[in-house]
Amino acid sequence: MPDLDEVGETISGAVASGGIPGVVAAAGRGPVTLGTWTAGLADTAPGAQRPMTAGTVFDLASLTKVVSTTTITLSLAAAGKIRLDDPVGRYLPAAPWDVTVRQLLAHSSGLPGSVKFYEWCATRDELLGALYATELEAPPGTRVDYSDLGFMTLGEMISSVTGSPLDAAFRDLVGGPLGLAGTCYLPAGPPELFAATEFRDDGTPWTGIVHDENARVMGGVAGHAGLFTPMADLARFASWWVSSADGPVPPALRREAETCQTPGLNGRRGLGWVKPGDRFDILAGAWPETAVSHTGFTGTSIALDSASGAWVVLLTNRVQFGRDATAIRALRRAVHIAAAQALIRSPGGSK
Repeated sequence: MPDLDEVGETISGAVASGGIPGVVAAAGRGPVTLGTWTAGLADTAPGAQRPMTAGTVFDLASLTKVVSTTTITLSLAAAGKIRLDDPVGRYLPAAPWDVTVRQLLAHSSGLPGSVKFYEWCATRDELLGALYATELEAPPGTRVDYSDLGFMTLGEMISSVTGSPLDAAFRDLVGGPLGLAGTCYLPAGPPELFAATEFRDDGTPWTGIVHDENARVMGGVAGHAGLFTPMADLARFASWWVSSADGPVPPALRREAETCQTPGLNGRRGLGWVKPGDRFDILAGAWPETAVSHTGFTGTSIALDSASGAWVVLLTNRVQFGRDATAIRALRRAVHIAAAQALIRSPGGSK
C-alpha cells in the first residue's frame, strides 16, 4: 500500500498556515482510491463559517475545459461526428477563423487568452457576437496561448453539432455514461452544499454560482468554465481516464490526447491537457513525461498518468482568500511531489 501520509500532512499544513481556506482531495491508482483528505472551511464568511465535507461541491472553473469540453469533443470525434483536423467553421458557421478543432484543443489557434467581455456585454448573445468579432493574435499553429476564447468556441461548436445546449450535451455524453451524478452546470441545492468562492462587493461570497465573469454572462454554461462537482465524481472521472475501459472516449483517443500536440512551440499541450514542461505545469518535475494535468482558477486541479495509473484530485476554494496564487502554487507543487513518490516512484508504484 503506497504511503500517502505526506500528502495529508501537506494539505493539513497549508490549511493550518492560513493560506488556503479548505481542501478536499483524493489520490489513487487505476480504479482504486488510496487516500482521501478533508480539511478547513467551505466558507470563511463571518457568522457563516462551515467545515469542508467529503461531499462539498466545487466550482471547477477551468477544469471544465478537460472534464466537459475536451471530453465531449473527443467523444464526437470518436463517433465520427467531427474531425479534429477540420476547420471549426465547418461545424460552427459563426466562427470566422481558419483554425482547426485540434488547434483549439491544443491552445495553438492564435486566439487571445482572455478578454473581459463581461465589462461591456450584458447577454450571452452579445458576448458571442464579441467573441466571433475577436481577431487572431498569431497565425494558427505558430504559438501556444492558453485561451478561454478557444474553449468558449468549442463549447458553442458542441451545441451546434449535437443540437443541444452544452449542459445537456455534457449530461448525455459524459456525465450520464460515467455515472457522474453530482456533476453539472447550473447546480441546484442550498448554499451549504457548495464551497464558497470569492467575496462580492456586499461582503457575501459566490456560492453555487459560477465564479468566472464571462461564464456568468453566458448564463453559467460555457466551454471554458461553469462545471460543478464533488470530489468523488472527479476521482471517478480520473480513474476512468487512466483506465483501458471504453466509455465516452475510447482508450486510444485518450492516449492521443495525452501526447504533446505542440512540438517546437512555446508551450507543451495535449488535447485540452497540460504536459510537463508547459508554463502551466503543476507537477514540479516529479511526474513522468506521460503525465498530464490541468488547473482551475478557483483552486482546483487534476493530475493523472495513464502509464502508471496514478491520479490526484485537489479541490480548494483558495480564491475566497483573494486572487494571489502563491499559496495554491506551493500546495499543488508539494502535493504532486509527495503523490509521485508514493504512487509512481515507490516500490510497486507503477504498472
